[in-house]
Amino acid sequence: MEKATLMAPEISCDHCIASIKRAVTKLPGVEFVSGDAAAKTVTLRYDPAQAELGAIAEAMAREGYSVAR
Repeated sequence: MEKATLMAPEISCDHCIASIKRAVTKLPGVEFVSGDAAAKTVTLRYDPAQAELGAIAEAMAREGYSVAR
């Protein structure tokens, strides 16, 4: 498992984090997702053999939250 912290500038509240969690945890290989609205970050633990950060970013984008590169 790998850990990643992604910057998501559109995060402003717990509802945003809940939307991201629902979308990202549906992806195979994603084990854990948490967010910090104040820091505008999403931290996750995932299996890189099953999930790619690009696919995770796409799932977040579908919910309206871009990942800052």
